[in-house]
Amino acid sequence: MINAELGTQLEAYVQQLVDAGRYGSKSEVLSEGIRLVQDRETRLAVLDASIARGLADIEAGRTMPAGDVFKRLEEKYRAMAEKSV
Repeated sequence: MINAELGTQLEAYVQQLVDAGRYGSKSEVLSEGIRLVQDRETRLAVLDASIARGLADIEAGRTMPAGDVFKRLEEKYRAMAEKSV
């Protein structure tokens, strides 16, 4: 069992959520908050891994000039637009 001191302002907000019927108890509010933190941390871990892959690509020389990428994208989307007309 976790016993947490939230401070006056957060405690009042948690109580307000329960009183409004948004949650059935203070524990439900805190559980939801922890789930949101867990989701955010998971997304940050995925982002960190993606950044690490990108940095590894740079170090290994697996890059191309931005101008080349933009030109390819412009050609691709121009061709798509012409097909839809």
